[in-house]
Amino acid sequence: MLPENRFPVIKCIPTFSNVHINNSNRVSYKFHIFRLAFVLKLLLVKWQLAIALLCGLCSHNVQAQDVGGFWKGTLTMTGGCFPVNNIELQIHNDSGNVSGNSYHYLDIDNYVKKKFQGFYNPAQKQLVLNEGLVTTFKIPPHCKPCIKNYTLVYGKEGNVETLSGSWDGKIMNTTTDCYPGTIVLYRIKESAFKDVPEVTVDTGNIRLDFYDNGEIDGDSITVLVNNQVLISHQKLTATPITSFIKIDLQNTFQEIEMVAENLGSIPPNTAMLIITANGKRYQLFLTSTQAKSAKVRFVYDKSQL
Repeated sequence: MLPENRFPVIKCIPTFSNVHINNSNRVSYKFHIFRLAFVLKLLLVKWQLAIALLCGLCSHNVQAQDVGGFWKGTLTMTGGCFPVNNIELQIHNDSGNVSGNSYHYLDIDNYVKKKFQGFYNPAQKQLVLNEGLVTTFKIPPHCKPCIKNYTLVYGKEGNVETLSGSWDGKIMNTTTDCYPGTIVLYRIKESAFKDVPEVTVDTGNIRLDFYDNGEIDGDSITVLVNNQVLISHQKLTATPITSFIKIDLQNTFQEIEMVAENLGSIPPNTAMLIITANGKRYQLFLTSTQAKSAKVRFVYDKSQL
């Protein structure tokens, strides 16, 4: 109940519709809206820059993981042919599709060379390789090559790059397992086989022409093919010493070794070898001393046709 002759006091609560905004308030309101939009835009630009920088760093890390090149390691292997089982991988990486050659060797005169294929996942830093065709080998008669599969992970600590993981495989031309094991490979600058050129040819006779490389100074050589004498105690001159060897499915590998019988008047003993095979010509420069011979290897590969 209300007291007599009294009316309730009703307070009017203003709403937005009946609030009068003067010009000063409008300017202040617009200014705050403008400043808020500017701040939001600035934050968006900074966020975009941060994302771009992060993506750039990720891209750099992926590129830095290129596994192409030369890698060397030693297998843990039970019952292997060699007392020490060195592995060299010569990897070509084409956007994750990997191919190349592998050497399983004791030294450059005792080895098995195979082709491989595989793939590299840069996100997981994982490399998978599967060996296939044996292209050349020089091993004792009782030894049987193992065709291997590798599952490796790329790592880098400081300037040292590694590929580490496991391997398994089958003895060539059988279903018999090789004893599996582990391996760690390290990136190297050049191949252990760099001083032994390898020429791939497809068929037929190979012509060999030996010349003295440079000034004629009385260099004398003996040439061996697979440890059998082909040329004996011949002097190198501007006129070639010519010989022929055969390479085909029955003779898929030929190793030419040039032995220095003397050093001439200007050591060491140097020769230029011109190779003609199936219409193609190759030129090699060989250097040998009385302590070290020079070698070149020929490999038959029908796929070169």
